[in-house]
Amino acid sequence: MTTSQASVGMSASPRAGHCDYRLATRAVRQHVYELNRGQSDRVDRERCTGEHETVAEATSVVTPCAGRERRAATAARVLIVDDDLALLRALPEALRLRFSGLEVDTTSSAAAALDQIAVWDYDAIVTDIKMPGMDGLTLLSEIRARRPETPTLLITGHGEQALAIDALRGGAFDYVQKPIDREYFVASLRRAIQTGELRRRAKEHDRALERRTDQLERIVEERTRELHQIHSVLESPLKWLIGPSDQLENVVQQIKRVADSPLTVVIEGETGTGKELAARAIHHLSARRSKPFVAVDCGAIPDSLIESELFGHEKGAFTGAHQRREGRFQTASSGTLFLDEIANVPLATQSKLLRVLQERQLQPLGSKRLIRLEARIIAASNVALDREVQAGRLRQDLYYRLNEFVITLPPLRARDDSLHLAKDFVAEASMEFGCPCGEISGAAAQVLQHYGWPGNVRELRSVIRRAVLLAPDAIEPEHLSCFDAGVSPTTAETTHSIGVRPALGNAVPVGPSLRTIAETAAADAEQQAIRRVLQLTNGNKSEAARLLRTDYKTLHVKMKRYGISAAQIRDIGMARP
Repeated sequence: MTTSQASVGMSASPRAGHCDYRLATRAVRQHVYELNRGQSDRVDRERCTGEHETVAEATSVVTPCAGRERRAATAARVLIVDDDLALLRALPEALRLRFSGLEVDTTSSAAAALDQIAVWDYDAIVTDIKMPGMDGLTLLSEIRARRPETPTLLITGHGEQALAIDALRGGAFDYVQKPIDREYFVASLRRAIQTGELRRRAKEHDRALERRTDQLERIVEERTRELHQIHSVLESPLKWLIGPSDQLENVVQQIKRVADSPLTVVIEGETGTGKELAARAIHHLSARRSKPFVAVDCGAIPDSLIESELFGHEKGAFTGAHQRREGRFQTASSGTLFLDEIANVPLATQSKLLRVLQERQLQPLGSKRLIRLEARIIAASNVALDREVQAGRLRQDLYYRLNEFVITLPPLRARDDSLHLAKDFVAEASMEFGCPCGEISGAAAQVLQHYGWPGNVRELRSVIRRAVLLAPDAIEPEHLSCFDAGVSPTTAETTHSIGVRPALGNAVPVGPSLRTIAETAAADAEQQAIRRVLQLTNGNKSEAARLLRTDYKTLHVKMKRYGISAAQIRDIGMARP
């Protein structure tokens, strides 16, 4: 059947076209069989070419997807390796007819094939197993070593199924038996080319992913460094001391200068100004930063226990000493010992503390051994220590021993960064509580800036934390209900007594709530009771706590809240005739 006849037959009847296709395929198989038997000549090759043209035209009509498959195989390159020269001539011609744009290279030996592989990255390789010199299995191993992504098909003879199975285990894509089923061979080669293309695309995709992963890793590392720097700033003890306040700039510089020195530091400032924060900053910026930081509130320890707390004791040193205990000096080791409210240390203990600081040695209660003092001492007081010396509540020699470097923290009312601090506290509390509050209204900002802040930064932080919890969006003046907004501590008592709040700007005066009046009255009564009992006990806090039927720590906290000084009450009692 000629090409024109096949075309006409296909167009007239699909069934007739299908029959012609089967006849043409059968003719191709017969010719391949004749080639494998060595009975090919120029006439056979011409006939084979004509039959393949018929098959190609028939498949172009019968198979709708043939055009898409050809486009997919465009620009593909295949290498055929076989010592049968007739097969090397016939297969490339058949493949070129079936694959539009396919480039086919041939070589008659495995050694020559390796030279070709070194030059070209083929889409697929076809090789015979039985070849003189290097056989197909050895060539397969070399291909797998040099071009692992290139699919390889093997041509096997009768009785070589075991070799073919070994080849598949060794990484071959497929094998084709002689006599070659041309339909199966073309389909297998097409799958091999498509598989190789998919492997290459996957490899390129993997490389792109690796590049993207490397890029993301670099971005993550950069972000991690930035977050680490931000975290370091947030965790730094200086975070609430660094801001737009000119008054604090000198304090920060003093902290940085004294941090790495061996000097004993005294930090003075009102309650809530951040004395312990400054002490922690000194410790953090010093070479002792990895060592312990031990804080001792000297005003919260009963006089009878303070020596044991500071210096430690042995078992049986006094009644109730059931076991040995290390003092705070020993706990601090080679770190920093922070003695808060140093003026509250009893005079008897001050003399022992002076000896420890001078000789750099301490002796626990009930012990005969001396322990070397390695901790750095930082003391703090909410009153000026020179006045405590003049009043006789602090030993002068201890004062001079401590007073090597003095840092004075200004009260919040003397600073110009209260609003800046408030915004920082809002951000901190919003993150901690998971609240949407993110800003302070203009009216609330005016209140915050005009309030006197007797509790200083500590009070401001408490006020903001409570306001963040109450405010749905922005903080308004009504959310600052822990104090009378816009009223200084001095005028609050007067305004409460007449039940009127002074106007803020052009606002209409508003009276305090019943709750506020009750809380204020309770606080006033509590202050008066504490002062009266302290006057009766001549400033003895332990005895006052007993008479008030409360614990020592609670009394101490309330005295700090109301600004009551036991030392001042003792002075007043001593001054009376």
